[in-house]
Amino acid sequence: MSEAVKVEMTSRRNVLAYLGLMTFSLTVVPTALVSDAEAQTAGMERREERRAGRQNRREDRRAGRQERRDERRGVTTGPGVTTGAAPK
Repeated sequence: MSEAVKVEMTSRRNVLAYLGLMTFSLTVVPTALVSDAEAQTAGMERREERRAGRQNRREDRRAGRQERRDERRGVTTGPGVTTGAAPK
């Protein structure tokens, strides 16, 4: 019991390392616990709706373009016939 207590100075490097670990644990761990990645604000929801609308319009344009091409080329699609298939 007569041991002398040794007080060590904490270096700036160690203090910064501890602060970094604490900051990391306070920011990353709660983020990892959030399982739902849905929009969190009204602005983000509006943005997602606009984006979905743009994607739908783009798909419609592409489908219409392909139909017009098929009409010009005289290609018919039916059972067992693929679009653009060469006659045999």
